[in-house]
Amino acid sequence: MILRKYRQGVGLNVSVADDIKKNSSETFGTKWTVRDGQVVPEAGDLKLSNHAVRFEKATVLYADLDQSTALVEKKKWQFSGEIYKTFLYAASRLIRNHGGKIVSYDGDRVMGIFISKSQRNDAVSCALKINYAVKNYVQAEMKKHWSTAFKIRHVIGIDTSEIRAARTGVRGDNDLVWIGPAANLAAKLTSLSADNATWITKRVYDGLNEPQKLGPQGENIWRRWIWNQHNDQEIYSSTYWREFS
Repeated sequence: MILRKYRQGVGLNVSVADDIKKNSSETFGTKWTVRDGQVVPEAGDLKLSNHAVRFEKATVLYADLDQSTALVEKKKWQFSGEIYKTFLYAASRLIRNHGGKIVSYDGDRVMGIFISKSQRNDAVSCALKINYAVKNYVQAEMKKHWSTAFKIRHVIGIDTSEIRAARTGVRGDNDLVWIGPAANLAAKLTSLSADNATWITKRVYDGLNEPQKLGPQGENIWRRWIWNQHNDQEIYSSTYWREFS
């Protein structure tokens, strides 16, 4: 009996191994089919084979809750849960309000895609309003219900580039993966200091109009940096927010 169970286990493992090898062989050996996209797709719009939707230019926004590890390790789980829920709701609501499509939630962060002609300005306007919402709505409501000195901090990263969406995973459990510089760099920007809530690449900055560049006194709201950790790339940060009601 023990021997038979052991053999069944080995057989099962071999079957999984063969399946993985088959998938790898087919993926590396199959030519890609790519179509241009007009709308952000759902996972079901693409095949699990080498099939992709291409956008000549898309802008990616990542909104990430800062210090979430310390939050869940040191605070009550109910408090942490309410911070997660209210932050992600505020960010997601504003992404949609600015014409973006929410394509991923990953723990304490949300990823949005903007593809309109004004996509860079839409994404930056969204980021500045998220900053306002966190500081003036979410934080204010938190303090009404919890006696704490905790301050909600977040970081938003934004980049723009050509990008492709492909479907990945296994049958019955799959999602889209976004392939292109913007998806990677927007996420990496969220690892920078939360003292500056919004970080953007030069590609985004160069496409901004005056309402997204200038403050109430006509001052430039962006500070230029050289990103030493990423090939000395030029990036910009801002502490500003945009009020809304």
